[in-house]
Amino acid sequence: MPDDKAPPLRILIIEDEPIIALDLQDTLTEAGFTVVGVVGRLDMALELISSTIFDAAIVDANLAGVSASPAALALVLRGLPFIVLSGYSRGQQQDEFAGAPFIQKPCRPAHIVQALRDIVAQP
Repeated sequence: MPDDKAPPLRILIIEDEPIIALDLQDTLTEAGFTVVGVVGRLDMALELISSTIFDAAIVDANLAGVSASPAALALVLRGLPFIVLSGYSRGQQQDEFAGAPFIQKPCRPAHIVQALRDIVAQP
């Protein structure tokens, strides 16, 4: 049972498809998370990773044809957990994504919510 006194978890969404990004934002907000930012470009993602306080991220592995692996590396260097959300298979991912939980699109919103709770709860 979650601690009702704990502040909501702060999540960064890195997703280039606007409809998917908005759906993720709505899903997370309804589940009690705080979405600190939604970005669809690598440069913007790197800026927010370096300048924003958050607890975890959702990262689309491919941002409009550009690998998001530099964002994954930046998250790892900051010690921040993240989920890889992609239409590509796990085997098609670059090494920077290897240590993160992987969810293939399309997926159930509840699966993403649970995965976020799981990665933030890990020591």
